[in-house]
Amino acid sequence: MQRRKVLLTLAAFLFAAAFSLVMATFVGGALESRSERHSQRALNNAGFDWVEASADGLLVTLTGTAPTEAMRFRAAKVVADTVGASRVIDRMEVTPARALTAPHFSLELLRNDDGVSIIGLVPAAWEGEDFVTAADGLSGQELTNMIETADFPAPEGWDQAITFGFEALKTLPRSKISISATQVKITAIADSPDQKAGFERALNRVRPRGLNIVTEISAPRPVITPFTLRFVIEEGAARFDACAADSERARARILSAARQAGIEGSPGCVIGLGTPSPRWADAAVQSIAALAKLGAGSITMSDVDLTLIADSSVLQSEFDRVVGELTTALPDVFSLKATLTPREQRAEGPAQFTGVLTAEGKVQLRGRLADDRMKTVVEAFARARFGAENVYIATRQEDTLPHGWGLRVLAGLAALSELNSGGLLVEPELVAVKGETGNQGARAEISRLLSNRLGQGAEFRVDVTYNERLDPTRGLPSAHDCLKFAETILGARQIKFAPGSKTLEGDSLKIVEDLAAALKDCREVQLEIGGHTDSQGRAESNLALSQERADAVLQKLAELGTDVSEMSARGYGASQPLADNGTEAGRDANRRIAVKLLNEIETRPSLRDLLREIEPEDDGEALPDATTGDEDAELIPEGEEPMGEAGDLEVGSDGELPPTEEVPAPAPPAEPETEPATQPASEAASEDPADPAPEADREADTETGTGAAPEAGTETAPEAVDDGLWTPHPDVENLRPRPRI
Repeated sequence: MQRRKVLLTLAAFLFAAAFSLVMATFVGGALESRSERHSQRALNNAGFDWVEASADGLLVTLTGTAPTEAMRFRAAKVVADTVGASRVIDRMEVTPARALTAPHFSLELLRNDDGVSIIGLVPAAWEGEDFVTAADGLSGQELTNMIETADFPAPEGWDQAITFGFEALKTLPRSKISISATQVKITAIADSPDQKAGFERALNRVRPRGLNIVTEISAPRPVITPFTLRFVIEEGAARFDACAADSERARARILSAARQAGIEGSPGCVIGLGTPSPRWADAAVQSIAALAKLGAGSITMSDVDLTLIADSSVLQSEFDRVVGELTTALPDVFSLKATLTPREQRAEGPAQFTGVLTAEGKVQLRGRLADDRMKTVVEAFARARFGAENVYIATRQEDTLPHGWGLRVLAGLAALSELNSGGLLVEPELVAVKGETGNQGARAEISRLLSNRLGQGAEFRVDVTYNERLDPTRGLPSAHDCLKFAETILGARQIKFAPGSKTLEGDSLKIVEDLAAALKDCREVQLEIGGHTDSQGRAESNLALSQERADAVLQKLAELGTDVSEMSARGYGASQPLADNGTEAGRDANRRIAVKLLNEIETRPSLRDLLREIEPEDDGEALPDATTGDEDAELIPEGEEPMGEAGDLEVGSDGELPPTEEVPAPAPPAEPETEPATQPASEAASEDPADPAPEADREADTETGTGAAPEAGTETAPEAVDDGLWTPHPDVENLRPRPRI
């Protein structure tokens, strides 16, 4: 019995222990699950889904990677508020901190009549006090400074961009300039197209290499007066001498009509202000179409005055029909004057006045003027336009010149002054201008000028060629600049070759590369690459070797991208030594590559072609004989004797005036008058000083100072008086000279 009680007691204790264990396990699991569930729910509700909560008894362990230390702290606090801070075990990690990157530095410069404003974020290392002080001095208004700094070093290219940006700010009075380390963007306003071109040239002069520059300079549309369009068809080819439109739509219509008339390429047409009628495009399209029907001639529109000149090849019946149709179709405000060029030639050559402008700026004026007063006015006008020291005038007087001759001459000289080089021919029925210019709009400007000055119905011809090298906006080097570039490089280091070979050695390849880089913009420049050797060896071998070496350099320049279309190579052997071939140093100096211009003197334009174009059916008698070799004979029209007191003065083929040294003038001997004229200039210079013609020439040149007639002197043009031979036009005052650029 006693034993049974003991067993029952023991069983009761075992049961209680097992029950307690089971209950403890159940209760503990329930508490863990509840704590874990509540903690995870609180974290998710707070947005901390990157945290994982796990319970172990009464403790809650947090794991995960926090974006920042602050986020880690807030997540732990959320769980602590849920289960108690003492029960939270924080095992969360924090994302490693990234290195701070420099912000984008930029500067905005604003300038207008109200002052200068500077806005932007700049590096603290940049010392901008001097910049702000200099900007403050650009205007009389107070500077607005809104610059903020960041403690980072200046990025590469920052200083270069800031320097260029400030130069642009100084140049452009109304502008917005955005500067960063890699780009400068310029937005500006100019008062006129000419000012816009000047701004662009100024910016190009200071433009640094390697910096991306975006320039947007706007200018108002030009005021075109007179509003001019001139369309020409000659020898089957159509062209615009001048074209103006008042809108994009009008320009498109005019160019479309020109293409239907046979014009090729992409002709230009200026959009400007000043149209005389809203139906300008209608009149232009109808006029171009009418000229296309005739097949040859010109149509000139100057405001509301139209001048149609048909070529002599046009039939009278066709001319009458087309003119009648055009007169009916034109808007009411426009008036038409039509002329059919007569077929027959005049037996006697017309009165002429010619002018030749050389590339050096020298101008020679010859031909017929009415009287001394007209000559004085023409000479004074030419001196003002071209420079007093550049004018040579040799004219003769004729009192039968047509009315308005002086105005035609002045208008022609004004047109000639728009060119860099060229020729002028003035006749009673025609004014012709021919030459080269660096201004793409020169043809239109000359056409507007002549149309305005000569009046409705006047015939003129403009044959102007645009030469990119003469354009100041392109900044291309001249032929002499290219020669100087080459001489500078070859003067510092010489191109060397292997002995007896054309193979480059040493750093010669680098020298040729530098030479190619210097000549990269020298397009169509006539340069000669000359090869030279020392005197060792046979002359024939040296000549052949020097030619091979010159050819090798020229070929290498071509491979490096240099335009060699106008360049040539020539070997000189040992014929042009620089030093004594008796020493090693002398021989080394003589083995060289040299560069020179093939044509040291710019050739002036000839009037021969111009005269032939003006008189296409001429028999040639009025033109100088091309076989005589007298280059200047073409300057004197048919039937004219030497003109003025300086009429026999010789003028070189390069356009230079004769020397002005004083030579005593002895009494002239009795010799035939025609002999000096037929004697070559070189022989006349070597004759006895008593020869009357050269003496008279030099004496006349000495008295005039610049080759002008003595009576002109340095006097300015007197007030014109109507003498019945030449009546000054009221617009002559508007032909007042302007500076040459």
